[in-house]
Order: sequence, then structure tokens, then C-alpha cells
Amino acid sequence: MKVPQNLLKNKLFWVGILYFAEGFPLGIFYDLFPVHFRQQGVALWKIGFMSLLGLSWTLKFLWAPAIDHYRHHRRWMFFVDVLMGGVILIFAAKSGFGPWVWIAIGAFTLLSATNDIAIDGYTIELLDKGELGLANGLRIGFYRVGMLASGFVLILSDYITWSGAYLSAAVMLCLVGYACLCAPKEGVVQTKKTNTLLKELKAIFLHPSAFGTVLLFLLGTLWLINNATKWSKTFTLFWPTAFGLAAILFVISFVIENISKNDTNIEILPSITEGPMFGTLMAMVKRPHFIPVIIFILTFKLADSSMGFMIKPFWVDAGFSATEIGLVSVNIGLVLSILGGIIGGWITDRTSIFKALWVLGLFQAISNLGYALSAAIIPTGLEHPVLTFQYKAMIYSASAIESFTGGLGTAAFLAFLMAIVNKRHSATEYALLSSVFALSRSVAGWAGGFGAETLGYAPYFFLTFLLAFPAYLLLPWVKKMLQYAGDQEGWGQSESG
Repeated sequence: MKVPQNLLKNKLFWVGILYFAEGFPLGIFYDLFPVHFRQQGVALWKIGFMSLLGLSWTLKFLWAPAIDHYRHHRRWMFFVDVLMGGVILIFAAKSGFGPWVWIAIGAFTLLSATNDIAIDGYTIELLDKGELGLANGLRIGFYRVGMLASGFVLILSDYITWSGAYLSAAVMLCLVGYACLCAPKEGVVQTKKTNTLLKELKAIFLHPSAFGTVLLFLLGTLWLINNATKWSKTFTLFWPTAFGLAAILFVISFVIENISKNDTNIEILPSITEGPMFGTLMAMVKRPHFIPVIIFILTFKLADSSMGFMIKPFWVDAGFSATEIGLVSVNIGLVLSILGGIIGGWITDRTSIFKALWVLGLFQAISNLGYALSAAIIPTGLEHPVLTFQYKAMIYSASAIESFTGGLGTAAFLAFLMAIVNKRHSATEYALLSSVFALSRSVAGWAGGFGAETLGYAPYFFLTFLLAFPAYLLLPWVKKMLQYAGDQEGWGQSESG
């Protein structure tokens, strides 16, 4: 059947296709690989070690500048999808578990993260500001549908063997790659010529403030890697050495910069915001209100993230079965979060991103009180728990409200991130901002276990409600950043080409 031409011109249609294509590989990584290898008798520690290979999704901002530089996002999507299909074909053809598995999965996650960069950059350029809300609602939904599609491939493994299931996944990846290639052609975005890498590094080193920013950026990247690999445990003095070396380099930069001020023979270096590696980061840091906005990004979803990792342990300790947890908290919760995302996006487009942020963010925070109330009433840790109808109704309602309002807040938040990105460097800027958000989520998950164990579920869940409000103190700067982004000539401007 021929697809109607008006549908092919609909931006929201393509948002759905693109984010299905983004979610599907993640589902393969988290759903297919662990089950397949465990069925083969692979040790749990080896399966757990595979999660380190997912570090590509956290560090994708490192090579995002390449996507911005070479552009042609649709071609990136197509080629990496086909290459991912090729990697999956290796799993279809080979059996057993050996060193080749680590290489193959590492390549797969690297390609998938590259696909994410291209899709996010393309989507930001595709959409107008008034479309960001609903588009992000659909984006949330279809991303999760893509992850769910990997579950159907998992089911197929029981009927057509793992080789057949992997072959099906490879075919699906190639099909979505072709679909991405058929998306509307990218607009021509005017970009400035960049410096050579050598000139960029020299310029940054002679600007202590810029050099200090890069040092902090690199130390943060090391922390993200260490958070997954735990390599610092092997080297007792690793962090003191790293910070000490960074401090020495900064002092050298400061001294040289002051000496060069009086040296008329020093070559006038080009702008540090035009470099191929750190240029986008430098441009973002120089933007007005950048620091409070970054803190806002770190804290806006803090209440949601801090509670999220402790919800399922609470269900278990209250005496709920795995089936009930899977059905209500996971499956029904997923549907409600998608619905919340779509409605939240609709509200964002019809009010404003700023208003949606604080209104929907408030709903998102208040939902935590439902779990706090449930935890205060429902006994946990009993050897033979008795779950009355009232207890079940209470926690089911808390779960439904939390899932729905989480979708509301996420739609507004993602629309905000997209709105403050310069479309000339969309892939890099969005990758950096989303990594900042991922950082806060990781820290919140780590701290959540200590908080719930020390305080108990009910006090901790109430504390997460209070964690929502520091971000509200930063709303004046958020409003100014949205106004600044809207006033910049060329932000969001492209020419069809």
C-alpha cells in the first residue's frame, strides 16, 4: 500500500520513525544480549561487565562534533543502522561466547550512540519552536515502543531459535535505516569555518578561563568513565594525582598568558569558539546565564530520578510479586508515561515552554507524595506480608500518578533542552546537555540507596519531593536563556537545500 504523500511531509510522522529507530538498538542491548548469554550459561559477572560497553551512550558528546562538522545526518543514520545490522548478523551466524563478543557489542553500542547523535541533531533542526512540545511527547512514546519491539524479537527466539531472532533484528535495523534515509532532506545551516585542531588547542591553553573549563570537562569525563569501570580503586592516588596535574597545568597556562600580554610578537590567535573539538563547549560556556541553566538541568529531574531507583525495591519489600511489579509498575506505567508525554507536549505547545516547565514540573514533584503516603501506611519487610485491597489500591494509584506525571515533566524538559540549542551545532550541544542530565540521574541513583536505607522509604520519598524545589529558584535565569535563544539570529534558521 502506498504511503500518503501528506503523511510523508508530516514532521511528527518522521519524529516517530526516528525515535523508534533510536530506541530499538537500546532494547537489543538491554533485553536480548543478557537473556541470550545467560541461556548459554555465561557467568553473571561477565553479563554485568557488558554494561560497561554501554558507556558509549554516556560519552557520545566526545565525537558529536564530527556529526556537526560533516552533517548529512540521514546518511549517518542509514550507515550506522546498516552496520549495526551487520554486527547482529555476526551473532546470528556464530555461537558460543568468546572475545569476539566484547568487540561486537562494543562496536554495536558505539554505532548506536552515533545514531542517537545524528537523530537528535536532525530532529532539532527539523522542528520549529512551537512544535517541540508535542514532538517530544511522541518522541518519548516511540522511543519506548522501539525498546519494546526488541521484546518481540526476544519472544521470537523461543520459536525460530536465536539465529532466527538475530536475523529478524538485523533486517529490522536495515529497514529503519532506510526509513531514516527517506526522511525530509536536511536544511543548509550556515556554519563558520573552524580552526585547525592545533590552533584551537594553542588558543585554549593561552586563555586560562577557557583552559580551566576544558580541564574540568575532561575531569568530568574521567569521572563518568570511572563511575562505570571503577578503575580508581586500583590506583589509590588516582584522583589526587589527576586534580594535582590539572592544577599545575592551569597555573602554567595562567603564567604564560600573563607573560604573553606584554609580548607584541605573539601571534593573534583565532576565536576559541570556532575550534573543531572544544569550540561548541566554549561557545556554550560564554553564553549568558549558562551556569545557572546548567544547574537547573542538573536539578529539574532530581526528585524524579532520586525516587525512581527505589520504587521497585519498595514494591518488593511491601510483598508484591514480580508479576504484579512487571504488570503495574513496568507495563502499565510505560503506557501512562507515554500518555503523559503526549499530553505534556500538547500543553507545552499551547502555553509556553517556560510555563510548562514549572507547572508540569510541579505535578511531577507532587506525585512523589503518593509514594511517601503509601510507604508511611503499608508495612514493609514482613516475613509474611498481607496485602489488603486498600494497600494495593494505594500503591497502584501512586504508581499510575507517578508514571503519568513523569511523562508530563519529561516532555516539557526535553522541549526546553531543544529550545536552547543552537541549530548550527545541534548534535554537539544536545549531546552535551543530555550528558549533564544523565550525570545527575546517575548520582541520584547512587545516593538513593543510601537515603532509603538510612531514613526508611516514607521519609526518603518525602525528601525527594523537597528536592524538586531548588530548581525553581533558577527559573528567572531559565526564562532569560529561553529569551536569549529566541532572540539569536540563525538559531533555528535554515535554508532548504
